[in-house]
Amino acid sequence: MSLNTKRAPQIAQVLTEALPYIQRFSGKTLVIKYGGNAMVDEDLKNSFARDVVLMKAVGINPIIVHGGGPQIGDLLQRVGKESHFVAGMRVTDSETMDMVEMVLGGQVNKSIVSLINNHGGRAVGLTGKDGAMIRAKKLHISPDDPSVNVSEVIDLGHVGQVEEIDTSVVDMLIQSDFIPVIAPIGVGDNGVSYNINADLVAGKLAEVLKAEKLILLTNTKGLLDGEGQLLTGLDAKQVNKLIDDGVIYGGMLPKIGCALDAVNAGVSSAHIIDGRVQHAALLEIFTDEGVGTLIRGGVTH
Repeated sequence: MSLNTKRAPQIAQVLTEALPYIQRFSGKTLVIKYGGNAMVDEDLKNSFARDVVLMKAVGINPIIVHGGGPQIGDLLQRVGKESHFVAGMRVTDSETMDMVEMVLGGQVNKSIVSLINNHGGRAVGLTGKDGAMIRAKKLHISPDDPSVNVSEVIDLGHVGQVEEIDTSVVDMLIQSDFIPVIAPIGVGDNGVSYNINADLVAGKLAEVLKAEKLILLTNTKGLLDGEGQLLTGLDAKQVNKLIDDGVIYGGMLPKIGCALDAVNAGVSSAHIIDGRVQHAALLEIFTDEGVGTLIRGGVTH
């Protein structure tokens, strides 16, 4: 079948526009937090898997960190266990933690690995417990934290924060040309498991690896101004002013904080992109316009 001559110039333009980006990012590491609609909708799942395989094929090293909140909620509901949330975080007792490990480390992780492999990639699934990759400690919610609204210190159980990341296993997989797919479960003292926010794990991993990019897939267009217009090409100083002015608030604050920490720690850029758009990751990386909010590194004053 011959190429439609009307479409040929458009296809050629797409390919030539992508070339400088492919050349610039070949050999570089990208950490992608995968979650939201992109993990549920079948078309979006397949387009994400193809994006990741294409990145690897042109010499980029993608590392996937995934969430799985809705899937955990579904399992808890099926077994008759109620979910409780404080400041957007799931209160996780020992029994719930067992189910979190089963869903994140098993069902969700392996389905992403299979999807990437079905599209011609070579993915390997891990949790932060493998090779003691993610050392974690218990996260306490405190009234001192301005991003939460609580009147006392709250114990969330097996909800953790990243203490340290050992990238040995990830480095080994990248060198062997595999795509690591990581479930955000950490290990603490005496082998205790902790459920950690996937954005935080992705951000900390990008920091430790000095990644070229941190990409956070979300269910929004990105960071919007007061009129609902997409903001992009921001530096740390501009982002901090938007926080001070109240433009960035609520659920977007932790994502923005994670992106800021990453660029301030040496990651070249962080991207908050709309995972509801097919091939969002490719469009953000390989086109001039992109499809989300880009926060540049290198400006800390």
